[in-house]
Amino acid sequence: MIEVKNLTKTYGDFVAVRDVSFNAADGQILGFLGPNGAGKTTTMRIITGFMPATSGTVMIDGLDSFKQSLEARRRIGYLPENPPLYSEMRVDGYLRFVARLRGVARSEVNDAVAHVTDVCGLERVATRICGQLSKGYRQRVGIAQALIHNPPVLVLDEPTIGLDPRQIHEVRGLIRGLSGNRTIILSTHILPEVSQICDKVVIINEGRMVLEQSLADLPAGASLEDLFLSSIAKEHHEDALAESEEVLEEVHAGHD
Repeated sequence: MIEVKNLTKTYGDFVAVRDVSFNAADGQILGFLGPNGAGKTTTMRIITGFMPATSGTVMIDGLDSFKQSLEARRRIGYLPENPPLYSEMRVDGYLRFVARLRGVARSEVNDAVAHVTDVCGLERVATRICGQLSKGYRQRVGIAQALIHNPPVLVLDEPTIGLDPRQIHEVRGLIRGLSGNRTIILSTHILPEVSQICDKVVIINEGRMVLEQSLADLPAGASLEDLFLSSIAKEHHEDALAESEEVLEEVHAGHD
């Protein structure tokens, strides 16, 4: 369903994402894990078509997201780190507005809004002003707007950031309930988020992918925390070796 190949994004001399490749199968929840500043949000924005890549390809349901951008984006629901809500609109009115933007037929808008209101548990706040909602409900509305056009792919960037423990539990349960019928990429730096929700993990560090693995294939007795720390440590070790080799080459070149 989602295939990312050799994705690179540069800003001048700064490389934000370097040669990242991974895939997510139909109905799979993929945890995109890494420290703050690792390049997760940049990768999510490229996958969803909000930002162009410097090089590489992203295939969404067989469509090239760069060459067939509009068709690919129709198949994606996106929750950015900060939900894109209009604070002066009522929840139901906002969802109707997003449904029309997403191309939902006018005759189907009411049914689409009713469906996501039910799925995301928004019945109690459907007539409330978005700006008056708690952080947890704003996240729910953010997920609802991503689902309003019933996309086969859902991309969630840090969906539980800033929530209290009860809200985190509720949003994680909501995400688990969305699995099976659609492919989900969940970007986070929270290890329990991946271990409790996801089928597969991709670990990124300093813009480079260091691991892609099914959680079912974790070695016996190994935890996700062990896997994460060992992957990051290995990456730092390889970087240090590469830097040492570069220094030695410069020294040898100077002697020559």
